[in-house]
Amino acid sequence: MNGAERTYPSLDAYLENGSKPAGPIAAIFVEDTVEIDTTLRHHLECGFETVLALMPESFLLSPDVASRVLRIDFDPLPDMAVIDAMNRLIAAAPEQWLYYCFNSEYLFYPFCETRSIKEMLRFHSEERREAMLTYVIDLYAGDLTTSPGAVSLDHAYLDKSGYYALARTNPATGKPFDRQLDFFGGLRWRFEEHVPSGKRRIDRIGLFRAKPGLRLKADHTLSDEEFNTYACPWHNNLTAAICSFRTAKALKRNPGSSFDINTFNWRNSTEFEWHSRQLLELGLIEPGQWF
Repeated sequence: MNGAERTYPSLDAYLENGSKPAGPIAAIFVEDTVEIDTTLRHHLECGFETVLALMPESFLLSPDVASRVLRIDFDPLPDMAVIDAMNRLIAAAPEQWLYYCFNSEYLFYPFCETRSIKEMLRFHSEERREAMLTYVIDLYAGDLTTSPGAVSLDHAYLDKSGYYALARTNPATGKPFDRQLDFFGGLRWRFEEHVPSGKRRIDRIGLFRAKPGLRLKADHTLSDEEFNTYACPWHNNLTAAICSFRTAKALKRNPGSSFDINTFNWRNSTEFEWHSRQLLELGLIEPGQWF
C-alpha cells in the first residue's frame, strides 16, 4: 500500500490480507471515470464503516477520497465479474451487512440526511430482516446538448411515475413467490426496445447481511428466497433507492440507441432534489415502521 492511499493489487490480495473489515461494508464497482469521487463521498457520508472501491488501476481518485476508502485493483466489465466478486466478499464477511453499487449510483434511504446507515440497519435488524429491497431509480441529465453523456448532478431528473410490479413466478412450482415482485419503470421501461428483456427489472437486493452459503445470483437476487422479499409477513418494512445514472449513460453510449434519443425528458420528468423526502413523497421508498 502506498502512503495514505490504501491500495490492494487484486481482490485476492485484499481477501488474503486477513483483516476483518468493520461493517456495514459498501462495495463500489467502478466501470468508467464518471463521478467516481462523488459516488464514494456519498457513501462515506452515509456512514458505512468500510468503503471498498473496486476499480481499474488506471483510474484516479482525489486524495481526500483515496485516504478514506480501500482501493482494490479490479476490472468489473467481464461477464459475472461483479457477481463473483460479491460472492467472495459474502464468504469472507459472515454476519456483516453488505451493500453494492456502481459508480454514478447513490443510495438514499428514509431520513438518510439525519440518520446513519448503521442506525437504519439496526432498526431493520430489530424487525428480524436480513436484507432490504432497493429500487434502482434512473437519473438523467435534463439537457443532453450540454450534458451529452447524460450525467449532470446539478440538473438531474427522474421519472415521478410509470413504475409497476408483476408477480415473480417460482420456476419449480409455477406459482408466485410469497412477497416477491419484479419491478419495472424508468428509462428501462420507456426505452425498452434498446434494453434486453433480462435487464429491464429495477429491483436489486442492494443491502443484505452475509451468512455462510449465501450466494448472489446473476439477476441480482440471492440464493435465500426470504432475502428477496419486499417485506415480512406482518407489515411493511423499510425500502431504499439507488439513484443511478447508469442506464442513461449506457443508452447514450450505445450506438444502437444513442442517435434515437435526443432527450430523456417526458411529461412525467421532475428534477431530482437529492433528498429522501422527495423519494418518500413519490412513493419510491418506504419508511415501514421507522419514524
